[in-house]
Amino acid sequence: MRERGRTRRLLGLGARSGGAVLRTRLGGQADWRALGEALFEGLSELKGPAMKLAQVMAQWDDLLPPDLVDGLARLQRQAEPMPWERIRCTLVEQYDEPERYFREIETQPFASASMGQVHRAVTRTGETVVLKVQYPNLTEALEGDLTQLRRIMRLGRWLKVSQVRLEALFEELAASLRHELDYRAEAAALARYRARYAHFEGLRIPEPLPDLSGPRVLAMRYVIGTPLRELEGADDSLRQRVATTLTDWLTEELFTHGELHADPHAGNFAVDEHGCLIVYDLGAVIAVPQAHLRTLMHLLDAILRMDAMAMDDALRRLGGRQGQGAPLALYREAAEAVSPLFEPGMQDFADVRLHRRLRELTPKVWAAMDRLQPPADILLLSRTLNGHYWNLVRLGARLDLHARTRPLLAWARG
Repeated sequence: MRERGRTRRLLGLGARSGGAVLRTRLGGQADWRALGEALFEGLSELKGPAMKLAQVMAQWDDLLPPDLVDGLARLQRQAEPMPWERIRCTLVEQYDEPERYFREIETQPFASASMGQVHRAVTRTGETVVLKVQYPNLTEALEGDLTQLRRIMRLGRWLKVSQVRLEALFEELAASLRHELDYRAEAAALARYRARYAHFEGLRIPEPLPDLSGPRVLAMRYVIGTPLRELEGADDSLRQRVATTLTDWLTEELFTHGELHADPHAGNFAVDEHGCLIVYDLGAVIAVPQAHLRTLMHLLDAILRMDAMAMDDALRRLGGRQGQGAPLALYREAAEAVSPLFEPGMQDFADVRLHRRLRELTPKVWAAMDRLQPPADILLLSRTLNGHYWNLVRLGARLDLHARTRPLLAWARG
């Protein structure tokens, strides 16, 4: 019965979203604020994969209507926690008698997310730890949600996205979500990242506790910090330090190790009392082939040279093109908007002129969807880089991207 009710809710939200898209496609006006509010209320209660996907969408700040993004973004910071009685069921499945392992478990979570929520606990030996507890029945909910998602994604045909490309996008999203349900994989990723970045000053990865962890409960040592999204009013020197650490770490992840932490929303990051960046969540880690990195750098090189034909060639290799007739004028406009960020010297990510120009291009991008396509093979990579761009914007970062990208462009040409 509960599953049928969940399906009805998702279908209703999907139909409402589809109606808004269709009205816009036909030249009408959609009430994006009302839709954002409805999605927040419905998905906050449903949680699970549907809420996770909405959080992903919220990171597409440069493509979606601002009023819709505002509603979806609330899911990252204001989601309602699941009642303790249901969370305790998962703990009992893991520990049989949680009291044998913990002197105390706080019933009020200090973080609630799409797939689970985090509770502080004190072990029988007196150590404070955190327990990331998966919501009950999530495995069953995932497959049902994916079925509804496949139906909702058919709306993309109204935006001239090919069915083959929609299927590829769906399969990548589905694989990512299924992977996130296994907390043993996240524990392994935490251990791997702790060993890999032990040399990295300014970066902290919580230590997993294998003896207290399982497929649906992840136990970690407690690392206290100020959430990244609360740093907008912090001291400028701290924000610049954190922005530099984040950028250095992402570069090393990609170009040295060929992996990427692929869940960039600000709730997964914090800063400790020493100004170190804390990475709390490693549920989504993806492999990034060197071939994709080289092609992305070729695309950036073409953008900086204002070479529209080379941009089209790179997009084709990334799977971001279809049909005949490259939108060369749109490429040139996009290059003119983005290239100032890579000029020599320190560039200010808080400069709203770039964001404004990108938003102004959005209708033209949608209008060219008969020739442009979401690049399925790098969907999570591009979404992650976009999400971290907005993290740098929130930090008010000032970075010399010209100096940072010169060696990477040379590597791509080699």
